[in-house]
Amino acid sequence: MTRPLFVSFEGIDGAGKTTQIGLLSDYLERRGRTVRVLREPGGTELGERIRELVLDGSPDDVVPWAEVSLFAAARAQLVAKEVRPALAAGSDVICDRYLDSSLAYQGLARGLGADAVLDWSLRVTDGLLPDVTFLLVLGADEASRRIEPSWTENPSAFPRSPPDRLERESPFFRCRVVEAYRELALRFPDRIVSLDAALPLASIAEAVRERVASLLCGEPMVAR
Repeated sequence: MTRPLFVSFEGIDGAGKTTQIGLLSDYLERRGRTVRVLREPGGTELGERIRELVLDGSPDDVVPWAEVSLFAAARAQLVAKEVRPALAAGSDVICDRYLDSSLAYQGLARGLGADAVLDWSLRVTDGLLPDVTFLLVLGADEASRRIEPSWTENPSAFPRSPPDRLERESPFFRCRVVEAYRELALRFPDRIVSLDAALPLASIAEAVRERVASLLCGEPMVAR
């Protein structure tokens, strides 16, 4: 078996990360690979408690530097307790968000500075970066359409939990996050792969598999 991979998925809330993570995980497991799926913040007892702190309440409850500090703490715990041990054991790791979320939301959209947030994230994770990051690109208006009406009009059918603190941010803030992600994709083109989240799910999944195949020593990944 080839070396284990560390893959992250990024994008504004509502872009479809969870769906694509599930498709990639299932695909890799059908190939006989062991896969560990994690999320940020979360994935550890400490991380889940931090998740509650940072995602509950109103958008103004946590100041930006406190917010990014909480995310960094959760990330440090996740990497030390889950990501690195899984990779060392030979498992692929797929993470729903990683440090690029902090760069986009706090570094750029909240104006803390991408370089400062990146330096901090690299320090607390001892420099660990994903082999590839899939950025699902979705406009702010479409993200709002996917999140808000689904919950407001029919909560019982909503496939996710109720909108959290960041999902309840203003449309203006969502626009800033979208632009922040685009800036990050330009800054890290070798690692970040931008995919149109408006495309059919199967088309996005195929593009994901093709890039993963290029990382697996050219091993063809034909769906079964």
